[in-house]
Amino acid sequence: MVSKMREALTIGEASRRTGIKVPTIRYYEQIGLLPPPRRSAGNRRWYREDEIRRLAFIRHARDLGFEIGDIRTLLALQDQPERSCDDIDTLARDHLASIQDKISRLTALRREMKRILKSCRGGRVAECRVIESIGRAV
Repeated sequence: MVSKMREALTIGEASRRTGIKVPTIRYYEQIGLLPPPRRSAGNRRWYREDEIRRLAFIRHARDLGFEIGDIRTLLALQDQPERSCDDIDTLARDHLASIQDKISRLTALRREMKRILKSCRGGRVAECRVIESIGRAV
């Protein structure tokens, strides 16, 4: 058992290797994205290479903006390699549409902020066009 533990990483080492904070790794275990790791006699968590790869997958999916539910679905589908990838394609297309929508909204927001700032010429707060413009939206 000791030699197998040496092949595994502690939670701190898993955190450093994947860039995921220790509390987040514990959270992923708690919600079932990551199976409970093996424990040492002293109750220390030990992570094997396959669990590190799973954490890296989760990290990358989060970096791409996938929500936890979508990641859960991707992981479940990943565990069924013989299945058609239609569900994954649909999920990815839906996610891309969501990203495109966010970009459109952010582009409009940028235009509005530029318009507001263009009207700002300094001076006193009482004459501030930024405050005036924001106040009009209420």
